[in-house]
Parts: sequence; structure tokens; C-alpha cells
Amino acid sequence: MDCGKSTLALQIEHNRSARGLQGMIFTRNDRAGEGKLSSRLGLVTEAVEAGDGFDFHAHLVRHLTAGGRTDYVIADEAQFLTPQQIDQLARVVDDLGIDVFAFGITTDFRTRLFPGSQRLIELADRVEVLQVEALCWCGARATHNARTVGGRMVVEGAQVVVGDVGQPAGELGYEVLCRRHHRRRLTAATARAGALSPDVLPVG
Repeated sequence: MDCGKSTLALQIEHNRSARGLQGMIFTRNDRAGEGKLSSRLGLVTEAVEAGDGFDFHAHLVRHLTAGGRTDYVIADEAQFLTPQQIDQLARVVDDLGIDVFAFGITTDFRTRLFPGSQRLIELADRVEVLQVEALCWCGARATHNARTVGGRMVVEGAQVVVGDVGQPAGELGYEVLCRRHHRRRLTAATARAGALSPDVLPVG
């Protein structure tokens, strides 16, 4: 979260469509609602919503058989896909010769791999960490997603609960943290309520 993955997905779509290529965009559980791929920068485009029973390979075969054209596929929020759907995306590459660009986060708010992300790592031709680093409130590189309620970190609940960063106080949201502060359950809101840790130097 906050690393620019959806922005990059939209940039890839723009670059390829500007060169006359035709792509198909898929997403799941986007913050902007069903059938949308959105960036926190305010960019939004239409997408195909890929629910649990959706079959990527069959969908593209039907499209191509009907005379459609697809030069590439973009799949955002890939962490929410099932392992079987990731297998289908691999078949799209191998059997149909279509490039697939999948974007997602690896771990949930408990630091456990999403099943879709795990399968994607197992099958991907290439895995890249985005160059835009999300930052923890302390300024260190943020590597973990914390689920928050009223600004306080929670560690129990369903793996998938759609929310966003920067939610108003009292609402469920997410905050990116460095590993140290994720382990300490120290969000920006709770950090302002007390001392950061015993090893913080006093300010004279």
C-alpha cells in the first residue's frame, strides 16, 4: 500500500495503448468500487471485476474466439485472487502468448502471505519490488501493512477487509509501517500518545 502499484498499472496501460496495443484490465476489491482500477493520485479506469468464480483463461479464449484482440493483460489487486486464478493467468501467458502484468501486495495485516500472492511468487517469470518506497511515520522504509481501527493497530479479523489508508479517526483503515513499529503495534496515532520506545534519545 502507498507504493504506487496501481499508478504503475495505469502507466503501463497508457504506454501500451498509446502505441496502438489493446489490453484487458482486471481488478478485484478496488477501493473505488466494483469494476474500477484506481490510484490514490486520483486516476481511475474501467476494469473487469474478477470474483472468486472468474476464469481468466476462459474469458480471454471467449474474447479471442469472438474476434477480439488482446495484446496484454493487467491484473491489479492480485493478492485477492485465488491460487487457481493465478494458474489461469500463467496459462494465458504460456498457451495464448499474451503478456500479463500482475500487481499486488505480498502480505496481509498479520504479515502472512496472501494465497494469491504466494502462488504468484511461485509462478511469475519475474518479480519486481516497486522503486517508489512507502514510508513509515518514522521515516523508515515501510514494509508492512497494519490494519487500524481509530488509529490503533488490530491483529485479529478476516484476512480480506477492504479499506484505505488515511481513513478518518474511528474508522477501519490501513497504515504502512516499518517492521519495527509493526512488531510494536505503534501507529502514527499511538506514537503521538506516548514515547516511541526506551531507546529514543531525549530532546534537550
